[in-house]
Amino acid sequence: NHGIFTFHDDAKTAYENMIRLVTKAEDFLVKRGANQTLTATASQKPSALEMAELRKALGGALGAPPLLRLNSNSEAVGFSNWDRVANVVAKGTVTPDHVIHIKPWPMVLTGGSFATDLENYIQDYNAYFEANATTGLKELDTCPRWVVWPGRGCVNVALSAKTLRVVDDITTHTRRCMQWGETLGGWKPVSEEDLFAVEYWELEQAKLKVGASGSKPSLQGKIAVVTGAASGIGRAIALELKAQGASVAALDINSSVLEMYKGDGFLGLICDVTKEESIRLALENVALNFGGLDILVTNAGTFPGGRKIEELSESDWTQILDVNLSGHWRVIKAAIPLLKLGFDPSILVVGSKNVSAPGPGAAAYSTSKAGLTQLARVAALELAPFGVRVNTIHPDAVFDTGIWSEEIVANRAKHYGLSVDQYKTKNLLKTEITSKNVAELVSAMVGPAFAKTTGAQIPIDGGNDRVI
Repeated sequence: NHGIFTFHDDAKTAYENMIRLVTKAEDFLVKRGANQTLTATASQKPSALEMAELRKALGGALGAPPLLRLNSNSEAVGFSNWDRVANVVAKGTVTPDHVIHIKPWPMVLTGGSFATDLENYIQDYNAYFEANATTGLKELDTCPRWVVWPGRGCVNVALSAKTLRVVDDITTHTRRCMQWGETLGGWKPVSEEDLFAVEYWELEQAKLKVGASGSKPSLQGKIAVVTGAASGIGRAIALELKAQGASVAALDINSSVLEMYKGDGFLGLICDVTKEESIRLALENVALNFGGLDILVTNAGTFPGGRKIEELSESDWTQILDVNLSGHWRVIKAAIPLLKLGFDPSILVVGSKNVSAPGPGAAAYSTSKAGLTQLARVAALELAPFGVRVNTIHPDAVFDTGIWSEEIVANRAKHYGLSVDQYKTKNLLKTEITSKNVAELVSAMVGPAFAKTTGAQIPIDGGNDRVI
């Protein structure tokens, strides 16, 4: 009920013994036809909203925002459709220590409400604890770590992106072993008492106490979307949110975003904010990979360079407003249903100093940012009843971004009669504002420090006399 050990005075011989015995087991499985698993194609994938609803329900049992990831490959779907799945998974895990990562059994959805299925799961887990607990033990959370969703596949559940990958690895092996065991005469893991002994092992309890007392990143478990994340402010924000514990979906029209964001807790997606379908597909991907949405940083923008009103073409005007205003509206509109199911949900709008202190040659840009600020104010009013915070930051002169070419900086400096260095620090504090500075402010505003703030507009510009 645990595994196989090989040993010898010689390390190489011990290793060869392992290979020999494992090969023997593999040959036996093939001979008995037990190395086959059920496969099927998903009838349909869960919608983004369904994933967010499931996540919201599970978060209540976990006491923290969880991460969810759908596995809808043919093996996962075949397993979810198995007519014996509910009875087999209830018997226990492949090896006792797996219980630490995936609980004694998964939650099997019945086709009713998530709340009802979870309530039944919690009742079963409470009964399991009461039947096996000894004096002094404290019951762990009652949240399942994987969910069998008939016709859809299996959903993995974890507190962090790294653990999410571990759970996926374990459940993949679990599904195969259970089916192989049934083919060989019946799946029979260790007893419930033995499972409980490992899950509530004294050393594991001690680890949990240490973990509870330690500090966690401020955005642990949160799911964030950042638009315009391939460069400049957007990229800095995505990296900072990830550093604070969030799982981050980085969206950009530039395909470089796919290679730029890889690894646990990152998801790079191509998205054109001028296209509703592109936004919808991106958010669906976010929900299937992470479970929902808590933080939206709407940042994508364009600034084609200084042009006076009489020199501004209609196509330039239309494009700038489509990206800098309508694009944000499309993203916010599409994200609202998911944010309503989020944990301490927040929208952070990246505005501009030009809203309160516009300069010549930026009519379309300034107008778009002014409209965007008004959109954010209305959103704050409309979404407050749902607990969704909406705040705006107004950066100025952040020169390590894609919209500021050397030529543009030089032209703007010349307009003010300044050198480039003087232009970069022409604020009251005589300091240069970087993308990293902006990202740190954003991370704070979507975190617990600003949990009771909405509708705010905060400049990050070193102090501007015209704004003040």
